[in-house]
Amino acid sequence: MRFLITGSAGFLGAALANHLILEGHHVRGIDDLSAGNPETMDDAIHFTRGDINDRPKLWTLLQDVDCVYHLAARVAVAESILYPREYNAVNVGGTVSLMEAMRDVGVSRVVFISSGAIYGEQTIQPLKEIAIPNPGSPYAVSKLASEYYVHTIGRLWGIDTISLRVFNAYGPGQGLPVAHPPVIPNFLRQAVKSGTIVIHGDGKQTRDYVFVDDVVQAMVSAGLVPGINSLSINVGSGVETSLRSLVQMILHLTDSKAEVIYNPRSDPGVLECAQT
Repeated sequence: MRFLITGSAGFLGAALANHLILEGHHVRGIDDLSAGNPETMDDAIHFTRGDINDRPKLWTLLQDVDCVYHLAARVAVAESILYPREYNAVNVGGTVSLMEAMRDVGVSRVVFISSGAIYGEQTIQPLKEIAIPNPGSPYAVSKLASEYYVHTIGRLWGIDTISLRVFNAYGPGQGLPVAHPPVIPNFLRQAVKSGTIVIHGDGKQTRDYVFVDDVVQAMVSAGLVPGINSLSINVGSGVETSLRSLVQMILHLTDSKAEVIYNPRSDPGVLECAQT
């Protein structure tokens, strides 16, 4: 099959692209490289550097494509609070541009990579897809709005659509940006260096951490399995892990003496988040 992956140089995008190549598929990728690393992609991937809002470029890349995986997005929650307009332009505007280009070319299936962040604070745990979204950041709002656009436009134009609400993915190949680094690789780096691990709040807040290979398998299945049109599906491990437990596990596995500091004045984010 022929696939187009937007955001193909990112953590999940590159992992998916490389997996599809190994399975013998033809893969095209587009990424603006604002955060992604093209060196993580297999040489067999037909990669184009470009903007997700560039419809003429999308028209070219979508020719003869069977399915699109849409991962291109800005993803830093804290940054989205400072720059909501930019997040709306890229995440929401880019999604609409892609859907329009798919309509124009005649591509019939898209898998949109959403986020568990769309749920926000919820009183009932673990989370199920029927929970009413309660987004707590412009990033989460942009993902939820994009879900609505994808499914609505898909129904209107006869495009099969699937949204995967991915929780906290981790694993090899995950980047470590200076600003807002992901929790697990950041804690691992501090532990290995015997540095300082800073926990926001009391550390009792929980998350669902899901390994990258499991996310890739979910994405591959969503692109191939029939009978799931218009569904939004949670993708997680189903295991609720507190930050305190995560830190203790990392310190044990690395045999580290890193200092752990709790910052009770900082925002801990959502207190409880896990899916079934």
